[in-house]
Amino acid sequence: MAQFETPEELLEAANRAHAAGYRKMDAYSPMPIEGLAEAVGFGFNWVAPIVLFFGLSGGAGGFGLLWWISVIAYPHNIGGRPFNSWPAYIPITFECTVLLAALSAVIGMLALNKLPQPYHPVFNMESFAKRASVDRFFLCIEASDPKFDVAKTKAFLEQLNPEEVAEVEK
Repeated sequence: MAQFETPEELLEAANRAHAAGYRKMDAYSPMPIEGLAEAVGFGFNWVAPIVLFFGLSGGAGGFGLLWWISVIAYPHNIGGRPFNSWPAYIPITFECTVLLAALSAVIGMLALNKLPQPYHPVFNMESFAKRASVDRFFLCIEASDPKFDVAKTKAFLEQLNPEEVAEVEK
């Protein structure tokens, strides 16, 4: 893990690490940095397709439930209207769409971000614990990266001119 003083240094380091072939890395910053997500290799996000799928499922399920109730289970002749009077189903169909889309957005985001995560090895670093959410920027290359080698990765991180390079223990 390398510690940097400015967001520009972190962004440059992340771009150089990605260009060097490192793919399993994460950046920690006390504020959003434009372009950092792309620099560390975040690409496609599964939350939007999950929300779309469950939103459409909620709408279809709500509409199907009302159709089944009105046409199959409890058909009532009300004012001579047909049993399948779909305009009456619109509010519930909309509500079911919004409900399932919102629930899937929250649950999908938490699951894909592996949250809640009460413990992570970087919390063991004293400098990270004291300054990560205050005024310092960190780039961590994970040991599960295919290109990771302790000595070579440490040497690479030192080439990026950080304030500090430290090995994170599990």
